[in-house]
Amino acid sequence: MTTSRSTDESAAVPGQSRAEVDYEHIDDDVCRSFQRSVEIVGKKWTAAVLMAAMRGASRFVDYRARVTGISNQLLSQRLRELESHDLIERVVVPTTPVQITYRPTERGASLMRVLHPLIEWSVKNE
Repeated sequence: MTTSRSTDESAAVPGQSRAEVDYEHIDDDVCRSFQRSVEIVGKKWTAAVLMAAMRGASRFVDYRARVTGISNQLLSQRLRELESHDLIERVVVPTTPVQITYRPTERGASLMRVLHPLIEWSVKNE
């Protein structure tokens, strides 16, 4: 990440106004990377599925129970997308019948740690 900030600007705290945080000096590559990341979690149901994983869902039925209103097809699609972004790991247990579980990867857990302030904000501002 390449930014051009002075030392006192990099010590920004949450809640500072735009004037206090120098966004103009964030380069275009960082902006594109940020946009891709936001679009991953901003897609409908994706954050809810990732949150369900972090809250302990492991089997498909667990996700269905925790993500109220999502269809089986869309849940399956979102799980595949999260897996393709290395945010969720799909584990196939070779039993009869085959058992499939999902769990958050470290990358998925790190994303949720970053999103935690947004969770707190949403509770306060609901």
